[in-house]
Amino acid sequence: MQLTNIEQLHPIRDVIIQRKEELAESKKQNLAVLHDVYTELTTFRLDLLTIYADSILVEKDIAADMIRDWGENFSNLLVNRGLPLNLALEEISYYRDLIGEIIKDEANDKGFSVNVFYKIISHFNTIVDDAVQWVSKSYLQDYTKQIKHAQYAIDELSIPIVRMTEETGILPLVGDLDTQRAQILMENALAKGSEYKLRWLIIDLSAVPIIDTMVADQLFKVFAGLQLIGVSVVLSGIRSEIAQTMVNLGITIDHIKTFASLHQAVSYTNSFTPSVG
Repeated sequence: MQLTNIEQLHPIRDVIIQRKEELAESKKQNLAVLHDVYTELTTFRLDLLTIYADSILVEKDIAADMIRDWGENFSNLLVNRGLPLNLALEEISYYRDLIGEIIKDEANDKGFSVNVFYKIISHFNTIVDDAVQWVSKSYLQDYTKQIKHAQYAIDELSIPIVRMTEETGILPLVGDLDTQRAQILMENALAKGSEYKLRWLIIDLSAVPIIDTMVADQLFKVFAGLQLIGVSVVLSGIRSEIAQTMVNLGITIDHIKTFASLHQAVSYTNSFTPSVG
């Protein structure tokens, strides 16, 4: 923003800085009844007001960088606190009119021309718009990342390995096995197989609705990984319709011991465990 004298803008900046605590407090009181958590956001409000004030003195690109850093940090806080985006946008835009009034009063007091006043207001509105844009973009990215992490945690919990004996673990699979769950299955199976020093891992497929070539391929990778760390795999829960589908698709698992029921699989692995006493 090119003005005849940059010193003309300093009084506006100084008034905003002088009043920022008052302005931040007014927003806090305005939202205190409905949004108690917003009373904890004073630091971010004060930082935003400081950026709004300082941005009046610099070019748009520099101001955009200032507001971007603030927006990314603010959106991260909002997502972590579970606050909705609309409240964040309300927080950002709340000061547009208040600071606009400050700019107008200072412009009248200092006798700014209409052209200069318009440039200042236009520049400030661009900064506010940039704040809205950066917070919205960062909020969406942070929220999406949080959802993915939550989904990963849910998937991980849905693939538990139960240690039945010192040497044998059971992994009951429930639901469809897609690529993501297969990756978690691989990670869990290898990690727990090594941690528990398992000799056997029974993978129960009783609650897996269908075995197709993709699922079989993913399972074979898990089997291979387990064999590399010395864990032998036994499959249980191979229902007749699953067996028929596998035969029709040409899927063979001759190298893996299979059983119709978990009870049979457990009896098989127990037969390799020396009797105590």
